[in-house]
Amino acid sequence: MEHILTCIVCPRGCELHVDENFNVTGNSCPRGAIYGAQEIRDPRRTLTTTVKCRGKLLRVCPCKTSGTIRKGDQFRIMEIVNQTEVQPPVKMGQLLVSNIGDTGVDLIATREINE
Repeated sequence: MEHILTCIVCPRGCELHVDENFNVTGNSCPRGAIYGAQEIRDPRRTLTTTVKCRGKLLRVCPCKTSGTIRKGDQFRIMEIVNQTEVQPPVKMGQLLVSNIGDTGVDLIATREINE
């Protein structure tokens, strides 16, 4: 069975065809071939979200995972995120949760909050 995907690695949006042996065609660059095979075997995403913040002006702090996590783990990781609260000051890139949900990636702040 062949899978047809749209590549999201670069703006080109190549139409990828992935066969049952994970051979990828239709890609314009080597990154597309890697993405196509990975997307069928074990789809992963960077999770971008917010955590609660005890700030005076901002009640949430934007954050993201430092790497990709399995798509199937997103809801489990969001349970941890929803229990996380930070206290200003927060620096951009600051570690908020180390090795979140035993995924091997960290949750980091993507905005500076000084109040």
